[in-house]
Amino acid sequence: MKNLRRFFEYGYLIIGLFLLIEGVNKFNKDGERNNAYLALGLSALAIFMFFFKKHFRKKIEARNNQKKKDTIN
Repeated sequence: MKNLRRFFEYGYLIIGLFLLIEGVNKFNKDGERNNAYLALGLSALAIFMFFFKKHFRKKIEARNNQKKKDTIN
């Protein structure tokens, strides 16, 4: 389960970087600026989700480690 969570975390990062590159390319073309804003917005959302998921995964892991220490002592 841990590996699956990390896989999805990095999936958000990869998608975010892809959309960022795509948005910059579209922004530089004439007539595609509206699509560029959408790609850049989704890129920002995907990168935010990467950090959000990473933060909460670490928080859950710390809580689980604390529970293990409490049960041993």
